[in-house]
Amino acid sequence: MKTLLAEVRACRLCEAHLPLGPRPVVQLGERARILIIGQAPGTRVHETGIPWNDASGDTLRRWLALDRTVFYDPEQVAIMPMGFCYPGRGKSGDLPPRPECAPAWHARILAALPDIRLTLLIGQYAQRYYLGQRYPTLTETVRHWREFTPERLPLPHPSPRNRYWLTKNPWFEREELPALRARVHEVLKS
Repeated sequence: MKTLLAEVRACRLCEAHLPLGPRPVVQLGERARILIIGQAPGTRVHETGIPWNDASGDTLRRWLALDRTVFYDPEQVAIMPMGFCYPGRGKSGDLPPRPECAPAWHARILAALPDIRLTLLIGQYAQRYYLGQRYPTLTETVRHWREFTPERLPLPHPSPRNRYWLTKNPWFEREELPALRARVHEVLKS
């Protein structure tokens, strides 16, 4: 794992396309039982090198009912985004994750994580890559979360910008979040 982590952190595959330069942000531990696959780091995560170290991470930890100690323990929770580095800013927010990371790294990382019991697929990029285009929208994919459990759970992005989505989809907090929390704690206790 140390060798793989060193290789990931030294990656310069898409350096020419990164406005802040490469800084791959992942969290990996051989005994991790939960894997979080999100989009790509934002500027604050890029600055600190700590995944989900922003308002979105605060919401995600609340959704999971995990404190920072457990969340940032790589032997419990692994974190592997679709794009490992900050992709830059677009007209309406951050750009999509760079397309090079997942094909270059994900299979190798997954092979090094033999104890994963639950994978959280956060946002449309992770869901399309790992679940395919089974449903036309993120909302429909997340609405059908029961089809993917107990091994995978699709989630919306926990960004503060998604407050409107949460308001329009109250079933998420009422139905999926309690099931998510129960599954997370079941996996961590096993």
